[in-house]
Amino acid sequence: MDAEKRILDMFRERGALLEGHFILSSGRHSREYLQCAKALEFPADANALGREIAELFVDQDIETVASPAIGGLVIGYAVASAMNVRFLWTERQNAEMTLRRGFELRRKERILVVEDVITTGGSTRECIAELERNGANVVAAASIIDRSNGRADVGVRRKALVKMDVESFLPEDCPMCAEGLPAVKPGSRTIVA
Repeated sequence: MDAEKRILDMFRERGALLEGHFILSSGRHSREYLQCAKALEFPADANALGREIAELFVDQDIETVASPAIGGLVIGYAVASAMNVRFLWTERQNAEMTLRRGFELRRKERILVVEDVITTGGSTRECIAELERNGANVVAAASIIDRSNGRADVGVRRKALVKMDVESFLPEDCPMCAEGLPAVKPGSRTIVA
């Protein structure tokens, strides 16, 4: 079975691939939403996906895996575990991605940034920028799903287990909004009129 199909089938089975009218973290709207937290509820699933991502970077001498909180935490940890390297994360503080919790980087430390889903690449770019400000050498980025089908630019080489071409819209151009369909912001269960 094709790896992408197998992963998407797993997402469907776990209720992690949703259809409707959604507001993405980027603020854009979409008919499809990937709720990776649901896909990663079972450690065996997270570990399997983590091993698959790790295999894409076996020849890169990765020293550390880092993820932007919160979406990338589970899969980032699973990738670091598969690579047997340390794991750390960045998180928002006062609306800016920061390295906190006592994490320290060595100068030119080779880091792989791992996310669950990339749509625009914004969180990944912010994570990379913060790691580089702290002296790291971010060599690549990875995700389980690439909703941009390769179009999102994060400033470093990037790989994904699944590439999808999921249409998203600016709120003012959203056909579901034009039809008056209520939008849901996944994770919060907030319905927006």
